[in-house]
Amino acid sequence: MSRRLRVALVGVLVAGLAAYGGTNAVRVWQMQRELRALERNLDALRAEREKLTRTVDRLRHDPAYLEQLAREDMGMVREGETVLKFPSQTPPPAR
Repeated sequence: MSRRLRVALVGVLVAGLAAYGGTNAVRVWQMQRELRALERNLDALRAEREKLTRTVDRLRHDPAYLEQLAREDMGMVREGETVLKFPSQTPPPAR
């Protein structure tokens, strides 16, 4: 085999490995970026779970919180209470 042919084969081999390695390097970079995004999402989900856990605990063990929700969200009142409703204080539309 001539020297030129060997050099050409080595060049083709090196170019092939560089292309293959470059493609894999890009894929690794993409996967690392995706992993960081997933970790941020996981952190947000853990924070949301903690918040929901605290809410469930308050609903189970805090009667004052339960009453507050019933009054504010459901419009409930205790027996014998009188509710006064006033018109909203929205300004008149501009002309």
